[in-house]
Amino acid sequence: MRRAVFVSDVHLGSKHCHAAEFADFLAGLQCRRLYLVGDIVDLWWMAQRRASWDAAHNRVVEALHALARNGTELVYVPGNHDRPIRRFCGLMLPAMQVRRRAIHTMLDGRRLLVTHGDDYDGVTHFGGLQEKFGDWLYYRILTGNRLTNQLRRRLGLRYWSLAEYLKRQSDAAERYIARFVHAGLEDARRRGLDGIVCGHIHRAALLQREGLLYANDGDWVESLTALSEEADGTLCLLSHTGQVLADVAPRLRLVPQDVPRAA
Repeated sequence: MRRAVFVSDVHLGSKHCHAAEFADFLAGLQCRRLYLVGDIVDLWWMAQRRASWDAAHNRVVEALHALARNGTELVYVPGNHDRPIRRFCGLMLPAMQVRRRAIHTMLDGRRLLVTHGDDYDGVTHFGGLQEKFGDWLYYRILTGNRLTNQLRRRLGLRYWSLAEYLKRQSDAAERYIARFVHAGLEDARRRGLDGIVCGHIHRAALLQREGLLYANDGDWVESLTALSEEADGTLCLLSHTGQVLADVAPRLRLVPQDVPRAA
């Protein structure tokens, strides 16, 4: 039983969503609280293009309902692709809470800001034709990623992210990600918190920098990852198969004890 699990950028309804893998991940999940950290349902894609919704997408919805029935608390923090859901922020819906952002308190007492991450676009994006071309190219890369892994499945090979590999070869992409990490950590620092959990940029990461914790739970169109806080307070970055990709141990806490009085 995990204390908490964080997932984001599932993009249900878009053709690049790995709904089957996400449904399998949820089916084997046991946690006290599940944070849905934005872009779970891709309302933007479904409004602009033809929606892609099949039996695997229905399995995701059924798995979420099963978790709620079994006592898991669901907290939905909408992102930019499911922005209309922000109208319900602050409400206690029958199956979940909807929050603009949340604060998660870890077992060791550290407090983490939970937010999708699109609030930082103003300081990380440059705009203009370069950004529009980047968006166009990114979706072409995702198409290549999907076709590549269809072939790999037929050959009996494990999932491999072509999109992640290509982004790591781009200096511009790496600089953008560095700006995003800095913006998120500075936001947590200004709020007097110990770190941040976010998504948005489709780059899973778990690291400590200048005394703060940066955790990006990744996505389900490229990296197929999630973040978890285990029962002992360890933070783990997980693959869709449950493999631990990175972890951060909890801080030691001094537990006050009664000291025997001297005779």
